[in-house]
Amino acid sequence: MKLKENSKAPIFRLPSTDGKLFELNKIKKNLILYFYPKDDTPGCTIESRDFSKLNNLISKNNAIVIGISKDSIESHLKFKKKYNLKFNLLSDENLKVIKKYGVWGKKSFLGKEFMGIVRSTFLINSKGKIHKIWSNVRVKEHANEVLKELKKI
Repeated sequence: MKLKENSKAPIFRLPSTDGKLFELNKIKKNLILYFYPKDDTPGCTIESRDFSKLNNLISKNNAIVIGISKDSIESHLKFKKKYNLKFNLLSDENLKVIKKYGVWGKKSFLGKEFMGIVRSTFLINSKGKIHKIWSNVRVKEHANEVLKELKKI
């Protein structure tokens, strides 16, 4: 299923690094939801640290950042601590939400094809509608671009 801008964001519940269950339908703020392939890999680290650096500005725009990958909560906690990330990460080990958001797909690396998370970001407004979607994200300057878009909401 291909999600579209201005459509309702699929609701979900996933375990979070704050020890609670994150429930999308309980969030009454704007949400930057980014899906990334793997904890502590070069691109994912840059992207996560960039969002973390902008966290205060994001908060000032009535928003929160949430990262999702298929890594375990234990892996997320190590990653979060190592880079002092200022937001929570959610674990989707069964790929339920990853598939619901259409970010599980064919990737290729060094000539090999495999299935994995296609780096994607969803900007969801406080009413639960998808404001903007970035697919196949290039990490350089991405967090700044998302912040610019957030300011338009």
